[in-house]
Amino acid sequence: MVVTYLLGSIAVVICLFLIRNKQLVYSLLGLFLAWQSWFTMQACLRFGTTDSLYFTFDSLGIILLVTLSIIAIPAAIHSYIYLENHTEPPRSRSIYLGSLVLLIMAISAGYLSNHIAVTWIFTEITTLSASALIYHHRNKLALEGTWKYVFICAISITFIFIGILFLSLSLQHAGSDNLSFSNLLAKSKELNPIWLQMAFLFIFTGFTAKLGLVPMFTAGIDAKDTAPAPAGALLSTVLMNLGFVGIFRFYIVITNTPLLHWAQLVVGTAAFLSLFVATVYMLKVKNIKRMFAYSGIEHMGIVMLGVAAGGIGYYAAILHIVLHAFVKSSIFFQYNQLYRIYQNKNITHIGNYFKYNPTGAMVLLLGFISAVAMPPSGLFVSEFLIFKSIFDAKQIFLLIVVLLLLTMIIWAFGKNILKVLFVPAEDFDDSQVVKINPWESFTQFLLLAAAIWLGLNPPPVFVQLIKESIVLLPH
Repeated sequence: MVVTYLLGSIAVVICLFLIRNKQLVYSLLGLFLAWQSWFTMQACLRFGTTDSLYFTFDSLGIILLVTLSIIAIPAAIHSYIYLENHTEPPRSRSIYLGSLVLLIMAISAGYLSNHIAVTWIFTEITTLSASALIYHHRNKLALEGTWKYVFICAISITFIFIGILFLSLSLQHAGSDNLSFSNLLAKSKELNPIWLQMAFLFIFTGFTAKLGLVPMFTAGIDAKDTAPAPAGALLSTVLMNLGFVGIFRFYIVITNTPLLHWAQLVVGTAAFLSLFVATVYMLKVKNIKRMFAYSGIEHMGIVMLGVAAGGIGYYAAILHIVLHAFVKSSIFFQYNQLYRIYQNKNITHIGNYFKYNPTGAMVLLLGFISAVAMPPSGLFVSEFLIFKSIFDAKQIFLLIVVLLLLTMIIWAFGKNILKVLFVPAEDFDDSQVVKINPWESFTQFLLLAAAIWLGLNPPPVFVQLIKESIVLLPH
């Protein structure tokens, strides 16, 4: 079934790249959204089964696929608004929409991959499609952001490939050559530990480029800044989740070997350094879009701290990436409206947003409250559980330092957001402010409401899916 989905999606991508008629390309985008929704429903109906050696409809894949399919709809809507307001030439519009569809397709397949090499292939496809989106504006900054992203991601993909080679050597010790995650788990006790350590270091490092974690977090910052906001929303949420999948599926294998504590140290160190880096940059950043991007690094650091701590941290980590996807995408979608009013990313030249766009300002305020995990944010629940897992692991000093860093982030984030919302902007002429239709914020309110609902009152099926995603991890 996955192959059918891929073939249909590729056909849509090819048509989008070739066709220049506005009505037709938007119709094709709508057709793909219907195709994506159908595939997601079919995947849910096939829950617990496998689709050949290379794909599986497991709990983690289903959760993230549903999350992606939900976010893809407002991403398409806001892409339409963005393209129409910028009066894009036909060729540019077609490339943008084709790349957007290709990105969603690759992420979807990556979520469901049951084979490390297949995950690697679709991760590389996301690099190619994301690069076209980053370069959409065709200016100097876009070119710089694109080559940085391609260069760093090329290194990361090479690291993953080297890790796969080491993993093959480790698996030979078990008398097998099947690199599917299910087979790796079945053979976990027989894997050569030396080659396995090397494999984990390279694969983990490689996937940090997508996850937004130290050491390769820099790949995504410029990308999210220069890409159009609807594309940036996908890069900051569902693509980061693909990086999590690549690490988490292999981490499950590692935790069932004697290397568990070593792997926890590696993941925990990278997670803490990511949180520290995010704090440093959040304190001094003046570009509001980059501020949103660094906030993502903070959240992925928190997620991986939960994974490293274990226990309830496993559950909280998956809950957190889902809620973060809804919250952060809503903030990026709102950026489109913010920029149309001020034509500026610099926080110094943005202000008094409540005066010019009250509905959008409410989204930004609620998005800020949600992103910093203040009640009633659903992220408050997941972060609290992650803190509990760190406490249960008796890492009290680490917990104190993490809370201190998060306090500094909340202060920096809050200072900038409140300035944007209430303080008049410098050198801003408000005599001809663009009027924003309040209905443009509707999807963002829905996403924020979904994050609150799933955090405070999660449906039993959602809880059960998360629990099944972590059942193979040691508790």
